[in-house]
Amino acid sequence: MINDDTRADLVLRGGSIHVLDAADTRAQAIAVAGGRIVAVGADADIEKRVGPDTIVVELDGRAVLPGINDSHLHASWLGGMWPDTLFGPGGPREGALVSTDAERREALLKAGDLIASLGITSYTEPGIGPGEDEGPTGSFGRPVLALYRALDAEGLLRARVNLLLVFGLIDGPARTQDILDGIRDADTAVRDPERFRIAGVKIFGDGIPPMRNAYIHGQYEDGSHGALLLDGADDDERETQLRSAISAAHEAGLQVAVHATGDRTIDVVVDAVRQAVAQHPADLRHYVVHADLLPAATAPLMADAGMGATIQAGIAAVTSEWAAAATGGPAPAPAWPARELLDAGVPFTLSSDAPVLPPDWRIEIAAADRLLGPAADPRARLHELLRRYTAVPAWQDHAEDWKGTLEVGKVADLVVLSDDPDAVGAQGLPGLHIELTYLGGEVVYDAAAEPVATGEG
Repeated sequence: MINDDTRADLVLRGGSIHVLDAADTRAQAIAVAGGRIVAVGADADIEKRVGPDTIVVELDGRAVLPGINDSHLHASWLGGMWPDTLFGPGGPREGALVSTDAERREALLKAGDLIASLGITSYTEPGIGPGEDEGPTGSFGRPVLALYRALDAEGLLRARVNLLLVFGLIDGPARTQDILDGIRDADTAVRDPERFRIAGVKIFGDGIPPMRNAYIHGQYEDGSHGALLLDGADDDERETQLRSAISAAHEAGLQVAVHATGDRTIDVVVDAVRQAVAQHPADLRHYVVHADLLPAATAPLMADAGMGATIQAGIAAVTSEWAAAATGGPAPAPAWPARELLDAGVPFTLSSDAPVLPPDWRIEIAAADRLLGPAADPRARLHELLRRYTAVPAWQDHAEDWKGTLEVGKVADLVVLSDDPDAVGAQGLPGLHIELTYLGGEVVYDAAAEPVATGEG
């Protein structure tokens, strides 16, 4: 319970506070006590919260947003790759990125420093577990899961982590029985779910359109139609296996995120979720990752099933011509699915998929704005896109009651920007600087003390 007279540990005032609630509330100042927001309002309203021990930050017109939540960020892989990225000049590296516990620890701590410098206070690590114990990078197996638990216990995680287990190869095949066994034996117990949470399971349904291994209803120009990555003698059997894995996870109370880019894969996933929810009603917020070839008619079915989606504007921008060439002829042309998801009311998130691209939400939002085309109300568009990196990921994390917006009672995860986003618009966001990042009211990045890590993405 927050008392109206609570003195603040921290006050930021004299700026533009973007609450990012549904009403698009703006304020001048914000007060924090015990790691939670205790007041948001005009400077004069917050003055009574200031005591002799209160740290006061004069914003001088700067802006404050909720901490950024990247809903699809491979931190372990990112730390091993950075400053290179998959689509950057360095490209993918050959061989293992990390081979020892010490190297894995260094990589994860490096990623933590980087994302803190970008204002990211929460992220989903989308796929760590036994399926990758022998994986080529060394970045996704059970030693990484053990490391996450250790860093959480040591208080060294510099963001809130939402982790998905994986029981097959990242971007590769999986045995359905391994997935079913993993779901049955999944250990999701954690110390503090507001800091580190094991949410559910990541399943790789198919590949990607540019490689002609996304599973589609039609055919690629070479006559193929891709295939699901689960085991099976034919398409029907593989579809049955995917359905069984989704059903098992749902019945176990685990959230399911399915890498699904082909329209046929997406349709199988959505139908499987709809059946699972009908048979065992539960608000687990399963979601599709990437959704490149999302059929417009399928988006409303996702909304009806309480599903979400996680998509990447930057990847769509980089790969669009490559993908179009691969899917020429009778195959559906890849298109970024944001418009269909928006129109259907699907709660989708924006994300980077780092280290495929750098984990810079400013660049991603600018790319999303370009892909959506001219906006009737640019300010409302910007607000909507910012929410896809804050409030909506909180919903996906089952955490909308305590994070994602700057409302009283929620955790004080904040990012201070050098200027107001409204002043520069979506296309100007990449030019704004991250000056301070707070996690639970504590500074985890200060540009004045810790210059941002640089690297080519």
